[in-house]
Amino acid sequence: MVMRTVDLFRHTDNDGDELTPEGVQAAERVGRELLTPPYDAYVSSGAARATQMLQILRRATGQEDLPILEETGLRSVVEDRWRDVAKAAGKGADLEAMRDRDPELVDKESWLLGLGLKRVIEHLPDGGRALVVGHSPTKKAKGSRSSSETAHTPSPRSRNRSKQNPRQTDAVHPEAASRTPALVRRGGNYSART
Repeated sequence: MVMRTVDLFRHTDNDGDELTPEGVQAAERVGRELLTPPYDAYVSSGAARATQMLQILRRATGQEDLPILEETGLRSVVEDRWRDVAKAAGKGADLEAMRDRDPELVDKESWLLGLGLKRVIEHLPDGGRALVVGHSPTKKAKGSRSSSETAHTPSPRSRNRSKQNPRQTDAVHPEAASRTPALVRRGGNYSART
């Protein structure tokens, strides 16, 4: 089996939908210290803060000629619900603690994230690599994956965040393997067509 790899990052510090000056500096550090280019695709959740960080990372790799693709399946439409569950589960809560608080949210969002990651992976050529920037729920919603695909979650070292293992493996939910909406090009970007 041929391997396809996704390096998955959470956007750095933000104010609304824009990176703060500290967030920009942290993204620049990620670009210098944690990336393993070259990449075949640069994929954003579609949020301005994720795209802004991805632009910084793409510049750091010297691959500005590649378009930034958009996969909206990597972004939760219930971010407030995630924040409420995380707060109720306690500071630093892991996925299981959040699942204890709201199993429906975690299971559904894991499945949706799996579909989004599956679309990214299937867009890649054999042996290809993608750099993806998403959000906290993107990194928390994990399931299981087939052995031919990997997703890594290098954590940006930003304010109030500790450095995590840059080769922590994320996952694609098994049900995601059965559905494959295609990435389609619109303007200079790609987006998911369901």
